[in-house]
Amino acid sequence: MILRPYQDQSIESLREGFRAKHIRQVLAAPTGSGKSVIAVAMIQSAIEKNSRVLFICERRVLVEQFSKHLDAIGIEHGILMAQHWRWRPNALVQVASAQTLERMETWPKFDIVFLDELHVMMRKSVIAMIKAFPDTRIVGMTATPFNPKIPEHFTSVSNVVTMKELVDEGHLVPFRVFIAHEIDTKGIKVSMGEWQKDQLESAALKVVGDVVSDYIQISQGVFGRNSKAICFSAGIAHGAELVLKFNEAGVNAVQLTCNDDNEYKADVLSDFAKCDSAIDMLISADILTRGYDQTDIEHVIMARPLRKSFSTVVQMVGRGARPHEGKEFCVVQDNSGNWLRFRDSWEDLYHSGVTELSSLHDSKARKEPTDKEKKENKCPRCHALWPGNADTCTHCGYKRKKKSLAITVPGEMIELTNTRLKKDFTADQKQAWYSQFLYLENTWKVKRYWAYAQFIKKFGHKPHGYTATIRPASREVIGWAKSGFIANANRRIS
Repeated sequence: MILRPYQDQSIESLREGFRAKHIRQVLAAPTGSGKSVIAVAMIQSAIEKNSRVLFICERRVLVEQFSKHLDAIGIEHGILMAQHWRWRPNALVQVASAQTLERMETWPKFDIVFLDELHVMMRKSVIAMIKAFPDTRIVGMTATPFNPKIPEHFTSVSNVVTMKELVDEGHLVPFRVFIAHEIDTKGIKVSMGEWQKDQLESAALKVVGDVVSDYIQISQGVFGRNSKAICFSAGIAHGAELVLKFNEAGVNAVQLTCNDDNEYKADVLSDFAKCDSAIDMLISADILTRGYDQTDIEHVIMARPLRKSFSTVVQMVGRGARPHEGKEFCVVQDNSGNWLRFRDSWEDLYHSGVTELSSLHDSKARKEPTDKEKKENKCPRCHALWPGNADTCTHCGYKRKKKSLAITVPGEMIELTNTRLKKDFTADQKQAWYSQFLYLENTWKVKRYWAYAQFIKKFGHKPHGYTATIRPASREVIGWAKSGFIANANRRIS
C-alpha cells in the first residue's frame, strides 16, 4: 500500500501512543481522509506479527464495505455474523458489527481492536468488551470524537492533519454554502438536548416546497442541471413528503430509512453509485450520516435542524467532502440553520482539528443567531454564505455598501486609511510569533494552551490556520511575554 504522508504520520503517532502505555487511543481524522486505509495498513502490519485483529463496525452495510477494503489488498479475513458466507473463525482478522457482539455470549480474545465511527459506538456492549479486556490495544476511529463517554475509556487522541490542510492539498474539496429558507424552530419543545422529533417534523413539513425550490434554483444556477445530491430530513414522514414534492418537480429522489431491508438499501446505493444513475438524490434522516463514502456527491442539503450535536452536522457535511473526477467543490444547502448555529465550532475543527478528548462540542446547545445576524450572513440576491465582512458575494458578484471605514477580513483586522490598506503583521510573521509562543509554553511553567491565549492577546483573533510548529523564541517575543507577566503581577499587587 502507498500511503499519503499524513497517513504514515498517523500510524507512527498511534505507535508512539502505544509505546507510551496508552492502551486505548482515538484516531481523529477528517471525513474522507482515509481512516479505513490507515486501519488496513495497521492490520497488514499486525498479521505479519501473527496478531489477531478485530474490526468492529456500527452496522452490517459497513461490515461489507470494510471487507471489500481488505479484499482489495488480499488480506484473508472472516466475518463474525450468523450464517454469513465468510464465516471463518480461524482467520487472524475478523470483521463484525456491534449488533453481532451484543448477541454473543462470550467474546473471542484479540490483540488489537479497531472501532469504526467511535462517536456512535460507545454503547453498552462495546463498553462491556472494553472493560472485559483491559489490556487489549484499541483504536477508535472518528472525525468527531465528541461523545462524552469517549474520554472515560480512551486516554489519547492522534490528529495529525486538519480539514483545511486536506482541502489545500486537494485530498478534499472546498464547500460553497447557501443559507436557504430555514425551518422555524421557535416554540418547539426540547427533549434530551435536541428539538422534539414529532414537533420538529411538523415544522419541517411547512417548508418542504422551499427546500425543493431552493435545490432547483441552486443546482441549476451552479451546475446548470440537477446536481447529484444527498438530503438529510427531520424524520421519515418529512423525508416521504420531500420525495413526493421532489418527484413532482422532476427530480428523482429516493428515501432510505431504518425500516428498509438490507437488500433494498444495497440495491438503491448500488444504483446511485453509477455515474449514469437515474437517481438524482438520496433522502435520509440518519442512516447516511456515517460511513457512506460516495465520492461524486456534489450537493448536500441539511433539512434537519440540530441544537447540540455538532458531530452530526460535521458528518452530514462530510458526505460531500470527498474528491471525484471533475468535482471542484461541494454545495451545502442549509435549510436547517445549522451552519450559522455551529459556525464557530466548524471553524475551530476545520482549521485546528482535534487537540484533546472533550465532549464540549456536543454537550452545549448553540446560541440561536438573531434575525439580523442571519440576514447579514447571507447574500440578499443568491443566499450564498457571505464571505466574512467583504463587500462582494463570491458566488453572484452582488456588492453591498460598506457600513464603516474599518473593515474586517477573515483572520485579521484591516484599517482603511486614505483608501490604502494598512496592516501590521503578515501571516508569516504571525506564524513565527505563534511558533515562538509554543516554544515558551513548552519551556516555561505555564498552563496548557498558554500559547493559544497569548496569540489571541497579541493579534485579537484565534490562531486558526497556523501550524503547531515550534521555533526558539527571540528576545522580542520573550520580552513581550514577560511584560505580560509583569503587568499581571502589578494588577494583583494593586
